[in-house]
Amino acid sequence: MDITFAEADAAMWEEYGVLARRAYGHDVPDIACLGPHADRRVALRGGRVVAGGLGLRVPQWFGGRPVPGASMACGCVAPEDRGGRLAARLADERLRRLREQGAVLATLWTASNGYLRRMGWEAPTQVFSWTVPTDVLKQVGAERMEITFGDTEHLTKMRDGLAGQWNGPWQRPAWWNAWQRDQHPDLDTYAFAAPGHLPSGALALAVRRHPIDGLRLVVYDFWAADHPTATAMVSFLGGHHSRIPTVAFERTGLPPGTLLLHGLEKGGAATARAWHPWMLRILNPCRAVELRGWPEHVDTEIVLDLVSGDGSGTDRYTLRIGGGCGELRRGGNSAHVTLSEGQFAVWYAGGYRSAAAAALSGVRGDVTAIARLLAVTGDREPWLADYF
Repeated sequence: MDITFAEADAAMWEEYGVLARRAYGHDVPDIACLGPHADRRVALRGGRVVAGGLGLRVPQWFGGRPVPGASMACGCVAPEDRGGRLAARLADERLRRLREQGAVLATLWTASNGYLRRMGWEAPTQVFSWTVPTDVLKQVGAERMEITFGDTEHLTKMRDGLAGQWNGPWQRPAWWNAWQRDQHPDLDTYAFAAPGHLPSGALALAVRRHPIDGLRLVVYDFWAADHPTATAMVSFLGGHHSRIPTVAFERTGLPPGTLLLHGLEKGGAATARAWHPWMLRILNPCRAVELRGWPEHVDTEIVLDLVSGDGSGTDRYTLRIGGGCGELRRGGNSAHVTLSEGQFAVWYAGGYRSAAAAALSGVRGDVTAIARLLAVTGDREPWLADYF
């Protein structure tokens, strides 16, 4: 029977929740919790739901500006219907509708990295969770700061401001906090401020049972405006609970960088666990460049060859950056740099930290031209701070 696609009504979405339980092997509460905030799509065969997923219309910060995005979540195919490229067809259908609603880029978390790379997605950065002995964190020296329990409107504004310093964080929607409380009702929030000043840091954490440690402190949010605030927050975690042997930073619970490792006297004390990466796809390169923020001091023009995800075709563009604005228009003379769709997404997110790293990943061109290209997105690092 032929596959048809549809926007899911309440009955279809309930049927999809039952299917997802079978496909994932466990309940997926977000299918119900995020459904009211999402674009819900299902695939039907003979009137029966055989696949589905949701898309969240959420802007993401890139270059200091929120860019209209689509965050893909809770997608799966019935076990008995796998192997026929249904997942790819459904992804195209889900993205088609989100594009119509204005999304110029899309992001998701996945274990199917290779499959999605062939569709033009790529991971801008590695994703780790970190586990550190509490005794080691106690040794971190820190300036005295005022610590306040509880979330506030100012903390929300502070997080929004700090999010713009990275490439990838959500511009958290109004429903975000309520959803987080549903997900983690025991989540505690602490604000950090220098004496007499407004808060410059926020921690969200919970105490969790662990099969080996007994109890473990798990950090879900770590936002710090500067180094003194960050070290004060790390020190606080070390002294939070005298009977908890380890502190775990969730996969999104620590910004990229060397703060944690450089701040520990015992360099080998922190244990890293690699997670499935978040993957990015640029749906509309010209609009994505136009809407993104760019460094004010940069003035450059570079001709790019952009290769499709499956390698079947190449389009030529001229990239023009100047005065804090960006333009990508079709055409141009001989290309300075050649990238795949996935490599374009990594570049867009600031994932290449050097021309040598870009060349090793397969970006082709003169090393000077590659360096010029990277300079326009290298001012911010990629970090998707919200796991969904």
